[in-house]
This record gives sequence, C-alpha cells and structure tokens, in this order.
Amino acid sequence: MKSSQVVSTWTDLTRDSAVYLLFTFGAIKASQFLYRCFQSPEMSSFSMETHPEALRRERILSSKLYFDVPLSKVSIIYSSEYDISFMGIEKLHPFDSTKWRRVCMFLISDGFLEKKSIVEPREASNSDLLVVHSLNYLNSLKSSATVARIIEVPPVSIFPNFLVQQKVLNPFRKQVGGTILAAKLAIERGWAINIGGGFHHCTAERGGGFCAFADISLCVQFAVMIIDLDAHQGNGHETDLGDDSRVYILDMYNPDIYPFDYRASTFIDQKVEVVSGTTTDEYLRKLDEALEVASRSFEPELVVYNAGTDILDGDPLGLLKISPDGITSRDEKVFRFAREREIPIVMLTSGGYMKSSARVIANSIENLSRKGLIKTQPDSDST
Repeated sequence: MKSSQVVSTWTDLTRDSAVYLLFTFGAIKASQFLYRCFQSPEMSSFSMETHPEALRRERILSSKLYFDVPLSKVSIIYSSEYDISFMGIEKLHPFDSTKWRRVCMFLISDGFLEKKSIVEPREASNSDLLVVHSLNYLNSLKSSATVARIIEVPPVSIFPNFLVQQKVLNPFRKQVGGTILAAKLAIERGWAINIGGGFHHCTAERGGGFCAFADISLCVQFAVMIIDLDAHQGNGHETDLGDDSRVYILDMYNPDIYPFDYRASTFIDQKVEVVSGTTTDEYLRKLDEALEVASRSFEPELVVYNAGTDILDGDPLGLLKISPDGITSRDEKVFRFAREREIPIVMLTSGGYMKSSARVIANSIENLSRKGLIKTQPDSDST
C-alpha cells in the first residue's frame, strides 16, 4: 500500500516537473521570439500590427537622415546623386532627369550660391522608408517591371533589378533624404529648399507618375499645411494624409489631366481647380484667394510647398499657360504667406517637363533671395 502510494506520488511529481519544464521552455522560446520581432530592422507583421505607432516613432528617432548642418551651409539641399542617367533610357520619359543639377549650376554661375554652401543629404534607408511604406511595397520594387510601370518607361523592365536599384531608385532615395532633412532645417532656420523631391503621386502602397517613394508623407511629422501647386493633383499624399487632422491640404491643379483620382480628391481640404488653358493673371488671382482662405482655416507648424513648374505655358503635361514671371510671383506669394506668419516652409521642386524649367526655378529662387525671403549666402562670420 505504502509502496504504491510512493510510486504514485513520484509519478505525479515527475509529471508536474515535466509540465513545469515544458512551460518554462515554452516561455523562454516565446520571449526570444518576441525579442527578435521587436529588434528586427524590418519588423515582423506581428509587431507592426501590435505597436505600429511605437515602431514608427522608433524608426524616426533612430534615423540618420536628421543631422546637424553647420551655419557655413545654407538651407539649400542637393546632391549630384539626384540626377538619373540610365544609358539614355531616362530620355524616353518627358521629365528632365538632370533638372536638379542644372538649377544648382544656374544659381552658382549667377553668383547666388556657392557650391561649398550646398547641403548634401543622406540616402533614405529601408528603415526610414518603412515609416510610411509597407515592407510588401518596398519588396515589390525588387521587380524591374514594377519600377518600369512607376516611372512610365517600359524598357526598364528588361534590365536586372540591381541596375534599376542603382540607376533609378537610389537617386529617388537620396531625394527622399533631402526632403526629410529640409523639414528639419526649415524648423530650425525658417525655410529650406530641396532641389528635388515632391513625389506627390506615390502613396504608402503604390507608386506612379514618376514617383517611387512618398517623400511628402514621410516628412510630415508635425501639424502641416501642404500647398501643392504642381499642375497635377497630389493624389499620393492626399491618400496617405487626407484623414489626418494634423494636416491641411491646399491643392491647386488641372482636373483635365493625370491622375484623375476622385477618391483622393475627397481628402483635399481646399481644392482649387485650374482647367487647361488657365492664364497667369487668373491663376495668381485664384492663388491669392486660396491662401487667404488657408490663413483663416488652419495654423500649421510647417508648410510643405510642392512647387511644380509643369504649370508653365508650353509644358506638354500640365496644359496651363503660366508665364515664367508668373512662376516667380507664385513662389514669392507662397513664401510671403509663410514667412510673414513665421511658419517654417519647405519647398520641393516636383514636376516640370520642359528644359526651360531649370532656368525658371533658378530665377525664382534668386528672386526670393533678392526679396529677403531666403538667404543663399551664409553669414560671413559662420564657420
């Protein structure tokens, strides 16, 4: 009797110990799994779904795109790596993929800017891009055919993806870095211009219209007013940010042209349609009225100004009739709107499909400098 009780007790203890050990082992493995989830740079879908806001903040705080810029540099951001050169194939798209370099060349040759004063940004990493984009979207760019669709150059689809990454996507990543750094500089100094960026057709999940990354959505981390004066509707940032109460969107665009995105247009706070053939005087009158409404409707901490030059008379995609002087007046009006209210402003150069765009952009920046709205020369005592 006692013997059988001892055996039974020992069996119970052995079974309990086994269950305890199995439970402990399982708990350790589960803890290791969770640790890996939260430490992985790509982040698992489990952690992304459980703590997306915490992960977004962590990515922003750990980003290397924000860095201190010495006062010997002005708030103009550009890199030679912005320019796209892909064995001439880039010329199959009407966009001038060397526009950014030529804008800087004009500013330097005209004596408004020194090469050594330009800020060189860093390239956005996957971790940076994941603040807005999904891992699935970034992985989709490993298909050359997907990139070819986004940039609207079909022959790109036949090239090995490593070449497409190097020749097409890396320049876009660099410009994204420029836009995000421009937001930091604008907050610190009152204004900044990224001679590039403005990829306003790209959403978190889909690129298009020569826009592979959503740089506007990425730089919006404050209460922001987006003033989008590119000829095309900014359907990318509207889709991503339209229901964000921190963001006010003023979009002045031609409804007769791409992208015809009605759903995205419902997210616009102030929609100003300028139909094909709109002339300079009418355009500037509508802009004045729109800025007046915006000033009464929202008090932003930052203005992101998407300053496309595809509104120029003769642009094959914009179909508007705005003169070069009209571009200069437009940009001055937007900068005055922000500067007089002491709101930091970021300018992005966005679309523009004529060779003359670079000269027009440079002339406008020079006018902003002459009017004292920006400073293109560092202080003489800065180091």
